[in-house]
Amino acid sequence: MRLPHTLSTIVWLPLNAAQAVVTVVWMAFWVTVALVATALTRSPRASLWLARRVWAPGQVATAIAWVRASGVDRVDWSRPCLLVANHQSWIDIPVLYRSVPVPLRFLAKQELARVPFLGAYIRAMGMVFVDRRDPRRAKASVDRVAASLETGAAIVSFPEGTRSADGRVGRFKSGAFDAVLAAGADVVPVGIVGAGRVLPRDGFRVRPGRIEVRVGAPIPTRGLGRGDRAELARRAEEAVRVLVEGASQPHPPPAVSSTNRTT
Repeated sequence: MRLPHTLSTIVWLPLNAAQAVVTVVWMAFWVTVALVATALTRSPRASLWLARRVWAPGQVATAIAWVRASGVDRVDWSRPCLLVANHQSWIDIPVLYRSVPVPLRFLAKQELARVPFLGAYIRAMGMVFVDRRDPRRAKASVDRVAASLETGAAIVSFPEGTRSADGRVGRFKSGAFDAVLAAGADVVPVGIVGAGRVLPRDGFRVRPGRIEVRVGAPIPTRGLGRGDRAELARRAEEAVRVLVEGASQPHPPPAVSSTNRTT
């Protein structure tokens, strides 16, 4: 028998309060470690390793979440790529770090650059701030993403632009696809299922549960131009929607042998 919502919230309150404290302390500690490591090495390499190997597993464990990743072997991780995923929850970020066998860099909203401590951390990690409001800055953001892809990076974008309120995949914005077209890198669709139930976007109401990360077949972009941006965004959106809904792709391309990069 399910408890009424109000009673359920009261029952979970002590655990959620403890989880919130642990999350903040864990985040602050590892952000500090990452900033120091980057300052000493003058490279984000150590910070990215810590994020994938230590910070992300700790955050997922704090949420009492079980993560299952599938389709990871479809991708040749030695090649640069833009991962495009649906966005349900803040926990999507550590879940992706934990699920993919290479360091990830995320696209971040420009507003986060002004947040004390966090902005410095995002820069130290080699992330790219995206400014959608100013056309000139938006173009500069595209150039930075393309440059990162050309160096072999794996970059993550949440093209919906915000977290979904109901778990359904929203309309993809096409801005990030300019960069992947310029770099000629593959687009890798990723469907995240269950994150919104474990940690809803409205508040810190953690509920233990399973989160699935479903990696789809890469979408090649070589031979495409800027005029194909909208169609590429549509194809990526549909691929993510299929992954989230759990349907199988009708004609999946053959799997690419995985060659994991070392970190």
